[in-house]
Amino acid sequence: MTATSVSPRIHSTETQSAGPPPADVSNADRDRLIMDHLGYVDHILAKMLNQLPRRVDAQNLESAGVLGLIEAAAQFDPSRNVEFKSFSYQRIRGAILDELRRNCPLSQQMLQKIAYLRQVRMEFEGSVSVEDLAAAAGMSVGEVTRCIQSSRLTRPDSWNDSVRIRGHIGDNDNATSLEKQEMQRVLADGIEQLPPKMRMAVALHYNEELKLKEVGDVMGLSESRVSRILDAARTRLREYAATRGYEQ
Repeated sequence: MTATSVSPRIHSTETQSAGPPPADVSNADRDRLIMDHLGYVDHILAKMLNQLPRRVDAQNLESAGVLGLIEAAAQFDPSRNVEFKSFSYQRIRGAILDELRRNCPLSQQMLQKIAYLRQVRMEFEGSVSVEDLAAAAGMSVGEVTRCIQSSRLTRPDSWNDSVRIRGHIGDNDNATSLEKQEMQRVLADGIEQLPPKMRMAVALHYNEELKLKEVGDVMGLSESRVSRILDAARTRLREYAATRGYEQ
């Protein structure tokens, strides 16, 4: 994304929906925040697109992310001593998820395949490879992979793109590529089952690599509270991984 391609959207949108900026932020400062963080929108979107079907309209999602960035710039108050990158993360990502929710591109046929694949998955106990799932469902590996990716569009509120808890869970350098893929899938399932506050803390700290204080700034919590939430999340994920045959 380049500044020249996005700036017309910025100037045509900010006066319509973003609302007035805080009194101590000038229009020039606000526009500078937006222009300096366009790449951050790309960064967030790229991580989300990695686990979405290729047919998703990335340009529309990018536009939604930029609108989230504009809203964050309009609401940002530097006197609160919160970094803008931390402040804007949830607004950018939330705007992209809202766009996915409004414009789910899945056909009825794909929705039926996803429902059938979930039924087949329930017949297995513990972990299962994509290959085994494909054989049981009578589908190709590629077809099952597309269904798994597409299924994320049916649950945007619980979707989470953070699947590696570095130094704690799912970070085994000795595992094979297939084992790592399966562990990532198990962790993704486990993260989706965490309470919303835990999911957000895990995503901000491990996926976006924000410090505990920065996570607290985003979530409106103390640093010690964030630490306790992350400890509890790691415990739950270890327990979940153990039920799926992964001892940590």
